[in-house]
Amino acid sequence: MSTTKTRPMQHIDRKSLYTDLESRIRYLHSFLDFGASDIEALRSGSRYIQALTPAVVNIVYRKLLQYDITARAFQTRSTAFEGPMDSDPDETSPQILHRKSFLRAYLKKLCSDPTQMEFWEYLDKVGMMHTGLGRSRPLHIEYVHIGATLAVIQDVLSEAILSHPRLPLARRIAIVKALGKVVWIQNDLFARWYVTDGEEFTDGVDYASRLAEKEGYLHGKRVLTPDQEEDAAAAAAAAAVAAAEGEEQDGAKEEAEKEKSPGQQGQGQRGEEAKAGVCPFAGMVSGMEGLKLQNGVQDGQAGVDGAVPKTVGVGFNEEEEGTRTC
Repeated sequence: MSTTKTRPMQHIDRKSLYTDLESRIRYLHSFLDFGASDIEALRSGSRYIQALTPAVVNIVYRKLLQYDITARAFQTRSTAFEGPMDSDPDETSPQILHRKSFLRAYLKKLCSDPTQMEFWEYLDKVGMMHTGLGRSRPLHIEYVHIGATLAVIQDVLSEAILSHPRLPLARRIAIVKALGKVVWIQNDLFARWYVTDGEEFTDGVDYASRLAEKEGYLHGKRVLTPDQEEDAAAAAAAAAVAAAEGEEQDGAKEEAEKEKSPGQQGQGQRGEEAKAGVCPFAGMVSGMEGLKLQNGVQDGQAGVDGAVPKTVGVGFNEEEEGTRTC
C-alpha cells in the first residue's frame, strides 16, 4: 500500500466556472499555485516590466503588421478612435499609434495589484471586447492571433528579464514565473469568450451592463492611463530602475572591495565608474535603438526583400549601454 501523502481532492463546481468569474479565478490561482510569492515577485518586478513596455509595444505591432491577416484588423474603423486612418497602415499610422497607446496602458495594468478582483475583471473585459462584444463598432479577432500575440509578449518579456546582468537569478526566475501565470490566466480569459464549453450555463445571460462601458473603463471608472500620464509613468519606471540598479551595484562593489587586497582595490576602478548608474534597460525606453533582430537580419530590414527574422531578441549589451544613461 502506498504511503505517499497527497492533498485532499478539492471539489470544483463546474457551473460556477462559467457563470462566476471570481470562482473561475480562484480555481486558476489554485491550479497554477499563484500565491503570495508570485504577487511579491510582480510587485518588485513591476518597474522592470514597465521599463520594457515601449520596446514590447513596438515589437508586437511590428509583428502584427508583418502579416496581412493580422494587419487588416487596423484597416477598418472598429474602435473608439475618431482620427484619420491610413488605408495601408504602418507603425506610424494614426490608428496604429492609437492602438499602441492602449497596449502600453494594458501592460502597465499588468503591473498593478493582482490581489484585487478588479484586476482580473479588467483582463476578462479585454477578452470580451476582442470578440466584438462591448464595442460600439464590433471587432472580432480570431483566437489564433490572440494566442500568438500573447506568446510574443511573454517571450520578449521573459528573455529580457532572464538576461538581466545584475538581478539575482532567483529573482529573475520568480518574476518570469509569476508573469507567465498572469499571461496564461489572461489567455484563459480570452478563451472563455471564444470556446463553447459551458454554454449550457450561459445561454440567455444578459451582458448589457458590460456592453455599455467605454473602452478603457471598468464599472464606470477609468482603468487605463491616458497617454500623457502613461509616458510620464514609463519615464518614472525607467528612473526607478536606474536608481535601484545603482544601489544594487554599489552594494555589490563594496562587498567586492572588502574582499580584495590593498593592491587590487584600485584596479578596474575607472572602468567601473564608466558603467556606474547605467540602466540595463537604456536604449529600450527611448525606442527601438537597443533592439537586435537575430538570425543575421539587422534592425530595419525586416520585410525588405522577403527577409523575415525568426525571433526578435531584447537583451542587455553592457558595452553598448556604457554610452547611455537613464
